[in-house]
Amino acid sequence: MQKKVLLIILGVILLLVGAGLAVLSHPAFGLWRHVSKERIQASPNYRDGMFRNQEPTPQFTGNESVGQQMWNFLTRPNTARVPNEPIPAVKTDLKNLPTDSDWLVWFGHSSYLFCLNGKRFLVDPVLKPEWPATMMMRPFAGTDIYRPNDLPDIDVLIITHEHWDHLEYATLRDIRDRVKHVICPLGIADYLHYWGYKDEIITEMDWYEKANSQQLIANSQITCLPSRHFSNRLLSKRNQTLWASFMVEAGGRKVYIGGDGGYDKRFAEIHERFGLVDLALLENGQYNDSWKYIHTMPEDLEKVILDLQAKQVFTVHHDKFALSVHPWSEPDSVARNIAAKHNINLLDAPIGTIVKY
Repeated sequence: MQKKVLLIILGVILLLVGAGLAVLSHPAFGLWRHVSKERIQASPNYRDGMFRNQEPTPQFTGNESVGQQMWNFLTRPNTARVPNEPIPAVKTDLKNLPTDSDWLVWFGHSSYLFCLNGKRFLVDPVLKPEWPATMMMRPFAGTDIYRPNDLPDIDVLIITHEHWDHLEYATLRDIRDRVKHVICPLGIADYLHYWGYKDEIITEMDWYEKANSQQLIANSQITCLPSRHFSNRLLSKRNQTLWASFMVEAGGRKVYIGGDGGYDKRFAEIHERFGLVDLALLENGQYNDSWKYIHTMPEDLEKVILDLQAKQVFTVHHDKFALSVHPWSEPDSVARNIAAKHNINLLDAPIGTIVKY
């Protein structure tokens, strides 16, 4: 009898292990990809076995343990985190937008398409709520009106880091054959190669490296710049891929892609290095006192905008997913109050709207 019970227990264990391995073998997790370490380990930003921020950056800053924070996030009721009604959004025919002017279309959170000097740039596209990503985030009602098939051919795809709300397997899989070139931080190219992207179209960059027109498109340059964040992707070792922001320059204009990250001196340094930026896309949302150094807090967004001194500002990282506990609409109010206080040219438009900049 005992032997039979042991065999049953062993069978259940083997079944659970097999099921777990089957789940983790999904390519979205990226656990079985081959990671090339040479360029990563040679980076001046990779020290003592991981990438480091320019300033000391503890990931969690609250009084509760990481486990307590996660449990409270998952179990505490907070109806303000999610809108009660569908969020207004506009369905634009992206494939027929003219490329003789500069425009931006935001898809919610940190995904957007913009045209600069006749070329289309796509940033952190998360457009297909497919398992396993849906285990961790679900779009608000009304915000998921765009799908990968709605996108036109893309001249340059830009990925800022590996987190699930920025690097989505399903979307990248579906647009793979319509992307001419990819720009990403160190370590991200390995995901893309694993997902079928050709190495020759990928430019993987460290902070302050430049991709010029010989690597990209005529009369353009992209500079990889720091952000203050972290990386890992469910069960992967922390900070083994780089996180970044980017400056795109083309046709005499400049667009700053802020990526994710908390406040530090980099915004003033970027202004000093690049001068006036035509458009800055800045993180605003999913903040919390418990991780105040890795996302932009409301009181820090004002500092970011004033340090950067961009001609126009568009804030992202909100209005699609509830990844923190603040009211879903709070980031919009924060940005509008700052803009009114300092006479900032805030481009404030619903998801899917064509915004000229």
